[in-house]
Amino acid sequence: MQPGISTHVFLQQRLHPGLLDALHKGGAQTIEVFAARHHFDYTDRPSVRDLAIWFRDNGVTATLHQPLYNDAQWSRHVAPNLSLIDPEKSRRIDAMDEIKRALESAEQIPFASIVLHLGLKDDTWSPRSLENSLTGIEHLKAFAHPLGVRILLENLQNEVTTPEHLLEILRVGHFDNVGVCLDVGHAHLSDGGIDAAFELLKPRIAELHLHDTHGQRVDHLWPGTGVIDWTNVARHITALPANTPGILEIAHDLDETPETVTKKAIEASSNHLRRVEDLQRSN
Repeated sequence: MQPGISTHVFLQQRLHPGLLDALHKGGAQTIEVFAARHHFDYTDRPSVRDLAIWFRDNGVTATLHQPLYNDAQWSRHVAPNLSLIDPEKSRRIDAMDEIKRALESAEQIPFASIVLHLGLKDDTWSPRSLENSLTGIEHLKAFAHPLGVRILLENLQNEVTTPEHLLEILRVGHFDNVGVCLDVGHAHLSDGGIDAAFELLKPRIAELHLHDTHGQRVDHLWPGTGVIDWTNVARHITALPANTPGILEIAHDLDETPETVTKKAIEASSNHLRRVEDLQRSN
């Protein structure tokens, strides 16, 4: 696994090279930039250029997480409100347009991939949600791939993005070049659990989101501070290609500083390596 971290941990702050330095010092070889205009203003070309220079100078891989919020409505208490599969066509178009605005930053920042959300929490599976998923992916794939950006679909807390339905979407759409970002925290809270998610999605997994939970909701805690069995997760990770990014996606409201993020990211990577070594010794 290639260690990485998301700027989501700093979501309440404007993203700047100093924060990227803190993530890089924590051992991140891949950094996922969370697209939210108050945090990463992808419409501000000078800001985008500053981040592009940082990624180029430091040799760190960049990935992108799609926007989830209408900027004017965002606060720490507001749920995501941009949906690619919204029943209303105008809202689907608004979501696609905002994601395309974020993707335009790939003209300067060499994003390797973008993580997409198909729907919002508790959305249900239906022929219409399948059709809207196919349309959204096809539209954004045509926009992203010429920029060198690969589309990744994330498993969420809804029926549309269960492992089984993600595979159906990929099969029906003939999306051979579209991958999966397996979110371990979401998988833990799903009916099938972590084991089933890894087993079903393994051939498609191109990125991981790693965070812990107390078991009732998505808490986005540092691995090892909740109830997830991280030795079991490490066992699954060792079956993936070694260059698969493992992105720590940590909550933005834990009062972390750049210094504590650096320290805890190093500890998380060290703990993962120790678990892998223990597994190797036991085999």
